[in-house]
Amino acid sequence: MTTKNTNQSNSSYLSMKKIIYTLIGLVLLISCKENKTTGIQRKVNNYEVVKISAPDLSHISDNGKEVLNLYRFIADEADKIYWKQCFGDKTEMEKLADPFEREYALINYGPWDRITGKSFVKGYGDRPEGANFYPSDMSHTEFNNYDNAAKYSPYTLIRRDENGKLKVSWYHDEYKEHIDKMCNYLTAAADITIKPSVKNYLLKKAEALRTDNYYESNLAWLEMTDSKMDLIVGPNENPDDQLYGLKNSYEAFVLLKDVEKTEEISSYTSRMREFQQLIPCEEKYRQFVPEKTSHIFACDAIYYAGEANAAIKVIALNLPYDTRVQKEKGTRTIIMKNILDEKFNRIVFPTGRVLIEKDQQRHIDSYAFFWNTVFREVSHGLGVKETLDKKVAYNALGNQAFTIEDIKANLLGVFLSCEMIRRHQIPDIITKEDALTTYFANVLRSERFGENGPLGRVNLIIYNYLKEKGGFYRNESGKYLLDYTKFHEGIKEGIAEIMKIQATGDIDSARNLVKKYSIISKEYRTDTMNLGLEGVPVDIRFEFER
Repeated sequence: MTTKNTNQSNSSYLSMKKIIYTLIGLVLLISCKENKTTGIQRKVNNYEVVKISAPDLSHISDNGKEVLNLYRFIADEADKIYWKQCFGDKTEMEKLADPFEREYALINYGPWDRITGKSFVKGYGDRPEGANFYPSDMSHTEFNNYDNAAKYSPYTLIRRDENGKLKVSWYHDEYKEHIDKMCNYLTAAADITIKPSVKNYLLKKAEALRTDNYYESNLAWLEMTDSKMDLIVGPNENPDDQLYGLKNSYEAFVLLKDVEKTEEISSYTSRMREFQQLIPCEEKYRQFVPEKTSHIFACDAIYYAGEANAAIKVIALNLPYDTRVQKEKGTRTIIMKNILDEKFNRIVFPTGRVLIEKDQQRHIDSYAFFWNTVFREVSHGLGVKETLDKKVAYNALGNQAFTIEDIKANLLGVFLSCEMIRRHQIPDIITKEDALTTYFANVLRSERFGENGPLGRVNLIIYNYLKEKGGFYRNESGKYLLDYTKFHEGIKEGIAEIMKIQATGDIDSARNLVKKYSIISKEYRTDTMNLGLEGVPVDIRFEFER
C-alpha cells in the first residue's frame, strides 16, 4: 500500500514537474520573442521620425512645380538602383513578417545594421565589405589578376560570365531600365524649365547617366547658380565599397534654395585660395591651387533617396569629387539647413547636455554648429588633390581614402571656423569655445555610429586622437571637460598628419592611423549607454509629405 501510494505520489509529482517546466519554457520562449521584438523596436526608435513638410512653393512658377515633381520621380529611380547596389531585391525586406524587422530593414536598406554591420534578420551573415558591387566568392588574388582597367572605374560592377570568369558591367548597362526612366524624366524637366542653365544641366546629366561620364554634367551643375531648386542625382560617393573604395553608390537630393541664408554665407566662396594657405601643415603639402570661386548654398531638403537616405542622414555635402572639375570650376557646398537644425535640436544639443560638464554646456551653440558644418564642407575642396609624385591622392589611398578625407574635412572645418571667429569674420556672435565645444558634442553623438561605418569610424578616430593629445578629460562626476588649448592644438596636429598622408599617398600610414584610433573604449560604451538611457536618438529618419 505504501509503495503504491509512493509511486502514485512520485508519478503525480513528475507530471506536475513536467507541466511546470513546460509552462516555464513557454514563458521563456514568449519572453525571448518579446525581448527580441523589443530589441529591434528599440533600434527602430533610435531613429527619430522627422516629418519633412510639403514646401512652400508660392515663390515657384507653375513650370517650376512640374519640374520639382519630376525631380522626385528621378530620385525614386535612383533609390531603386541603390537597393540593387547595396542589397538586391527590396521586396525580400518588404515581406518580412516582423513589422519592426521590416521597418529597420527599410531604414538600413537591407538586413544589416549600418552601425554594427551585423545582420538582424535570420538567414543573413554579416554585411559584405563590397556590398553588391563584386561577386561574393571573389578573392583578392582573382581581382588583382583580372586584366581590365575598367575594373577600377567608380561606375562598373564586377560580375561573372557564363564560364565563371570575372567581367565588367557598366552601371548604365546593369541598371538600364531605371536609367532610361531617369533620362526620360530629366528630358521632360528640361523641356519644361524656362532657365537655360537648368536645361543645360538636366540634359548633360541625362547624357552622363547614359554613358557613365560625369565631367560635363559636373561642370554644368556648377554653372547652374540661378535656380531656386536643385537636383543632385547619380553615383557620387563610395562609402559602401569598404572592400576597395572604388565603386560609387546612387543617391539623390531634391532641394529648395534658402536665398537669404545663401546670400549671408556666399562671401566665403571667393576665399578658397586664402583658406588653402591657412592650413596648418608643411608648405609643400598645400600646393594645390583651388579655383578662386566656389559656391555655398543654404537649402531646405525636401527629399532624400538612395545612399543619402540610408540610416545616417547627411546635413551637408561638397561636390563634385572630380579633381579636374575642382581645379577648373571649384566645388559647391550645400548646407541642408532644415535637416541641420533638426539634428542639432534633437541630437547634438541633448548629447552635450548629457555628457559635457555643466559649466561648458553653455558653449553648445546652434550657430557654431552651422558654421562648423559650413567650413567642414568647404574643406573638402581644400587640401591635397595630387600626391607629390602627381597621382590622384584619393586613388592612392584606396579603401582608406574616404576615411582619411573625412577626418581632414572635419578637423580643418573646425579649425577654419575658429580662425574666422578669431578674425571677427563670422556674422553671428560666437566664440572659439563655442566652436570647439559644439564640435566635441557632435563628435560624441557621431561616434555612436560605431567603427564599422565610415562616419562612425571617422569620429572614433578623432575622439581617440584628441584624447591622446589631452584635449579633454572626465571630471569626478564622469562628465567631459575640454582643455581648449590642447584641444585646438590637437586639431592642428591632426590636420598636419593627415595632409602628409594624402600628399605622400602613404596608404600604410593611413591604415596604421585608422587601426590605431578606430577602437571602442570603455568611455565609448559608457557614453552610448548614458545617451540611450536618456533617450537621445542615434539619428533621424524622414516622413516626406508630397
